[in-house]
Amino acid sequence: MNQEIKVSKTLDLKGLACPMPVVKISKGIKEVEVGEVIEAHTTDPGSLTDVPAWGRTTGHDIVDTRQDGEVIHFFIRRTS
Repeated sequence: MNQEIKVSKTLDLKGLACPMPVVKISKGIKEVEVGEVIEAHTTDPGSLTDVPAWGRTTGHDIVDTRQDGEVIHFFIRRTS
């Protein structure tokens, strides 16, 4: 994505193994208002499938996913 994403909260989930990144994202998304975006940093390769699956089941939007070396950045917009 070329445009800037306004992030309201950042979660450092590096080093956590499945299912903890999704558990922490589920908790963190509730700490922002509907329409706001959280950014989650993970190093668990399984989160590349787990986080989008969580987004589909909860209805929250995965706005963007970026990978920088071992660190995966998820940008997630709260929808409800």
